[in-house]
Amino acid sequence: MVLGKVKSLTISFDCLNDSNVPVYSSGDTVSGRVSLEVTGEIRVKSLKIHARGHAKVRWTESRNAGSNTAYTQNYTEEVEYFNHKDILIGHERDDDNSEEGLHTIHSGRHEYAFSFELPQTPLATSFEGRHGSVRYWVKAELHRPWLLPVKLKKEFTVFEHIDINTPSLLSPQAGTKEKTLCCWFCTSGPISLSAKIERKGYTPGESIQIFAEIENCSSRMVVPKATIYQTQAFYAKGKMKEVRQLVANLRGESLSSGKTETWNGKQLKIPPVSPSILDCSIIRVEYSLMVYVDIPGAMDLFLNLPLVIGTIPLHPFGSRTSSVSSQGSMNMNWLGLTLPERPEAPPSYAEVVTEEQRQTSLAPLGACDDFERALPGPLFAYIQEFRFLPPPLYSEIDPNPDQPTDEIPSCPSR
Repeated sequence: MVLGKVKSLTISFDCLNDSNVPVYSSGDTVSGRVSLEVTGEIRVKSLKIHARGHAKVRWTESRNAGSNTAYTQNYTEEVEYFNHKDILIGHERDDDNSEEGLHTIHSGRHEYAFSFELPQTPLATSFEGRHGSVRYWVKAELHRPWLLPVKLKKEFTVFEHIDINTPSLLSPQAGTKEKTLCCWFCTSGPISLSAKIERKGYTPGESIQIFAEIENCSSRMVVPKATIYQTQAFYAKGKMKEVRQLVANLRGESLSSGKTETWNGKQLKIPPVSPSILDCSIIRVEYSLMVYVDIPGAMDLFLNLPLVIGTIPLHPFGSRTSSVSSQGSMNMNWLGLTLPERPEAPPSYAEVVTEEQRQTSLAPLGACDDFERALPGPLFAYIQEFRFLPPPLYSEIDPNPDQPTDEIPSCPSR
C-alpha cells in the first residue's frame, strides 16, 4: 500500500502459541504492534486503533403480496461482544484540519504497541457461515490534515474452549429403531437398527468408533451407512434459518434379506471443522452422527446421536474410563476375569515376625512408661500380651461348621 509518503501501514499480533497464528480466548490479553513506514517527513493528527468483536446474521426472503406484487423481507440481527478504542498518536478530534497539535513523523519505519483485554464473559467462537458470522478484528486508522485517512483492518481468531473431559460429554450415546415395510396388503419382516458410540464429545481429527447391529428381515436389499452433519442455525426477528452440511460419511456392506451386519467399532474420522457454538443467542453450530439404513423405495431408517465438537481433547485417564465403561456395557463377560477361582493363602506369621522381634516387643519399653501409668494395670497387660501374638492359622476348612438342621429358619417378624 503506497499513499504518498506513507509506504505501508501494517498490524501484527503477539501470538500466544507456537504456530504464530493469533488465537485467543475470553479473558486473554490481545497485544501487538502497528507498523508505519514513511518515505519522508509527515505531519499526523492521530493514529488510532479500534478493536471489535461481534456476531451478525443476515438473510432475505421474498414474499408475494398479491398476484402482481412481491417484496423482499430482510432479516438481520447483531450481538456485540466488545468494542475497544485507543489512541496511539495524537488526540481524539480528527474533524478539523488545523495545524495545531500535529505530530511529526520522520522518514523510516516506526512501531507503536497496543494492548487490550478480552472480556471475561464467554465469547462465541470465530465462525463464517452461510447466513452469518462471528468476527473479531483490530483496525488501525492514520489521520492527516487535508488527506483521506489510511485504514487497515486485521482479524484474529477467538476460541471459546469446550472441554470434552466433562461427565456430560463422556457419557455414551445409543439408540434403537425398527421399521416394517408394507406394500399394499403384503407386509414384510422388520428392519432393525441399534447403534452406540462411546461418548458425546470429540475434537477434530479424532475417529468416532461406531458399534452397531443391523438386521434385515425384509424382502429388500438394504445398505447401512453413517454420516456426520453440521447444522447451522441463524436467528433474527423471531425467525430461524437453518443450513445442514455433510461433514463425513461411510458406507457398510449391502444386506440381502435375512442377513445381519455388526459394526464392532467401525471408525469415522472427524475432519477439521469449527467447534460447536452453543452459547450465542443468534448463531448456533451443532453436530450429529446419523447412523441409518438406506432402503430403496422407502423412507430410510435412521438414528440421530448428538455430538459436541470441542477444543480441549480427551485426557488419557478420560479415554481409559470411557473405554472401560463402553466395553462393560457392550460385554459383561470381562467381570469374570477379575477374580481368581481359588484364593491364595496369606504368609505364615513366622515369615513376617521373627522370634527375636517378638521377644523384644514384649519387653517393657521406656517410651511406654507414661502410657502404662495412665492406663489401669490389667488393661495395659492385655494390650502388651496380645499386641504381637500370631494370628490364627489360615485354613480353607471351617473348624466350627454350622450344625446341619432340617428346619428352615423363619424370617423375623417386623
